[in-house]
Amino acid sequence: MNVPMTLLGLLERQSSHGYDLKRDYDTYFSPGKPLLLGQVYSTLGRLARDGKVVVGPAEPGAGPDRKRYVITDQGATEVETWLTEPVETEQHLQTELFTKVVLALMLERDASAYLDLQRAAHVRRMRRLTEIKRTGPLVDKLLADHSMFRLEADLRWIDVTQARLSALAQEVLG
Repeated sequence: MNVPMTLLGLLERQSSHGYDLKRDYDTYFSPGKPLLLGQVYSTLGRLARDGKVVVGPAEPGAGPDRKRYVITDQGATEVETWLTEPVETEQHLQTELFTKVVLALMLERDASAYLDLQRAAHVRRMRRLTEIKRTGPLVDKLLADHSMFRLEADLRWIDVTQARLSALAQEVLG
């Protein structure tokens, strides 16, 4: 997740206080894994340093004075550029899942058992995501769909790898 660009995008929508940015980020982009408030303010500090946002005067509030952050033209240009660039697909032909399978084979351990454990973990995660899809708000449902599709791809890979495990073992062990 690109936190700086996401916060800039939220600021392009409207100028905001750090707490409001955190709330919107958590609600729309990271339900279940809230952004730390310290990360919000440190990111806003870097964006201000780099000329992408400006900090308005402190405003009195119920607690300490609050600062309103406003996106600059430079920041808005960066958001526009970022939104028009496609997201990179997996750049490397190596994942932790693949690495564990190959290492298990190299170490003459039961890679099939590892794949079975991984499959069970994915199925448990899919059950939790299915519940979110059944009961959650639309934002959560769409995020759950995205995760489910990735898990389904992993499960297909696990099945293919299970079928080729003997050949892979021969190749890895020589």
